[in-house]
Amino acid sequence: MKRNPHVGSDFDDFLKQESIFDEAEAIAVKRVVASQLERGMKQAGLTKSAMAKRMGTTRAQLDRLLNPENPSATLTTVVKAAGAIGRRVRISFERA
Repeated sequence: MKRNPHVGSDFDDFLKQESIFDEAEAIAVKRVVASQLERGMKQAGLTKSAMAKRMGTTRAQLDRLLNPENPSATLTTVVKAAGAIGRRVRISFERA
């Protein structure tokens, strides 16, 4: 009987073994950022066009920021978006 090499390991170990841990973590973080921004926009009653105008950017750039599958976002853009909904960005580093 062939034994499964992943039994007993956790999912993080599997992702690291497959060399996709950092990418998966970046997408997870981006999903949280996008979700919080969308919730803030809804609470503020902002359309995407109004949000982009407040940020001083284009609707296309805002769409990229709100796309949870696109992990690329500059800190400047995230800070502008947070400010547009009356929020501040706080970043912390935790032990792995």
